[in-house]
Amino acid sequence: MAYQNLISEIKENILYITINREKALNALNKDTLIELADVVVFAGKTDEVRGVIITGAGEKAFVAGADIKEFSDYNGKQGEELAKKGQDAVFNAIEKSSKPFIAAVNGFALGGGLELAMACHMRVAADHAKLGLPEVTLGLIPGYGGTQRLTQLVGKGKAIELITTASMITAIDAKKIGLVNYAVPQADLISKAKEILDLVKQRAPLAIAAAIKSVNASIDNGNGYDTEIEEFGKCFETADFKEGVAAFIDKRKAVFFGK
Repeated sequence: MAYQNLISEIKENILYITINREKALNALNKDTLIELADVVVFAGKTDEVRGVIITGAGEKAFVAGADIKEFSDYNGKQGEELAKKGQDAVFNAIEKSSKPFIAAVNGFALGGGLELAMACHMRVAADHAKLGLPEVTLGLIPGYGGTQRLTQLVGKGKAIELITTASMITAIDAKKIGLVNYAVPQADLISKAKEILDLVKQRAPLAIAAAIKSVNASIDNGNGYDTEIEEFGKCFETADFKEGVAAFIDKRKAVFFGK
C-alpha cells in the first residue's frame, strides 16, 4: 500500500499506520483523510490483519489537528458536509471496524487528532503527550465526533469542561479520567500497543468482532442487550467456538481461524 501521507505495513498480523506529515505536525488535510479512509477499508477486508496501530511521525505530535487553511472560507453547508464526510469515511469507520484499532499517541493529540484517537477502540499515550479539543478558540466545535466520544469516555461534566475551556491535559491526567488506557514512556509506546494486540491475536477473531459490535451498540442504538444476545447466538455457529470448547476440554491452546 503506497500512500503520500501515510506509511502502512503489516508485521505479524498487525497493521501499522503512521501519519507521515511531521513538518505539519501530522495535521489532517483532505488527502490524508482520503488515505485514512482507504486504509481502514483495507484493514477490515484483509484477513491477515488482526489489529491496527495508528501513530504519528516523530515525537512531537500524534495529530495536532485538522488543516485549518483548507476550510477557512467554508460556509455552513460546506462545513456540515466536511464533518459528515469525515465522520462517515474515517472516524465512524474506525469505531465500527471489526478489527481492534489502537491509537499510539506519541505527542500532541489536538482537535481532529484527539477525535481520531477517540474513534479508535483503545488509546495508549506517551507520558509527554498532551490532549485537547481547542475548536472553540476558532469559533467552532469539534466536528468529527468529539463532543460525543469525549462524553462517552469521560462523562458529561468533564467533557463540557474540556471542550468549553479548550484546555489541554497531560497523558497522565488523561489516564486518570479514562481518556486513555495507558500512559507510558515514549520508548515503550508502540511495544505497549503491540502487547495488547498480541493478546487479542490469540483470541477468536469472529468473537472479537462480535464483542466490538455489541459494545458499540450500547451507544449507537440504545439497546445493546439485543445486539449482545444476537451476536452471542451467532458465535455458537462458528468453527472457532467449537475449537475453543474442544481446546478447553483437551486442556490445550486453541488455534482460531476466524471461521
